[in-house]
Amino acid sequence: MTKIIASLLMCLSTLLFSAEISKSNWIYIAKFSENGLSDWQPKIFNEETRYQVVDLDNKKVLQAQSFSSASGLIKKQRIDLRRTPYLNWSWRIENRLSRFNEQEKTGDDYAARIYVVISGGIFFWKTQAINYVWSANSQKGKVWPNAFAGKSAKMIAVRALIDKTGTWYSEKRNILADLKEHFGKTYQYIDAIAIMSDTDNTQTKVTAFYGDIYFSSQ
Repeated sequence: MTKIIASLLMCLSTLLFSAEISKSNWIYIAKFSENGLSDWQPKIFNEETRYQVVDLDNKKVLQAQSFSSASGLIKKQRIDLRRTPYLNWSWRIENRLSRFNEQEKTGDDYAARIYVVISGGIFFWKTQAINYVWSANSQKGKVWPNAFAGKSAKMIAVRALIDKTGTWYSEKRNILADLKEHFGKTYQYIDAIAIMSDTDNTQTKVTAFYGDIYFSSQ
């Protein structure tokens, strides 16, 4: 019995050590429970979506309230995707948007979206982005070019109508692989991450929540 207990303790110790090593490879982009919205800059397109850190389900999270508005939060931070290719986040929405055509400009609104940006520098037309969105009418996994930015910004429906409102979902995406698949090129770095809930084109309203965001090696 003593040997069995000792063996179990050794396994537990190994697992905890492995977890600590794994966690040490995390790069936090947003830790709302500790840093609030420090280092995030607003980007206004058409009126302001209201962003604030609130208490929900016994933790601090980011609340987004959009009333016919389109503004986001952006954080400029270079990430080496060969070291930490996985983007991790959690989110939930409280209500769905109307079922407009998201591939047209009149329907280019999303209850929640997180996107990664590769800056073109002074060559702004070379800027590229992948938007991970909570779709109102597209099937989960569908990919399409943004109605305003064309092929330089790809939209990926991570959540869709089949997913529940008022429910937290955790996501993990391999950004290195997604960029390769959708732009046909291997990018080592991204330059910024953005959050946006927008309803300006459909003239509707939505409330969404975002949890902490981080990159990891696995």
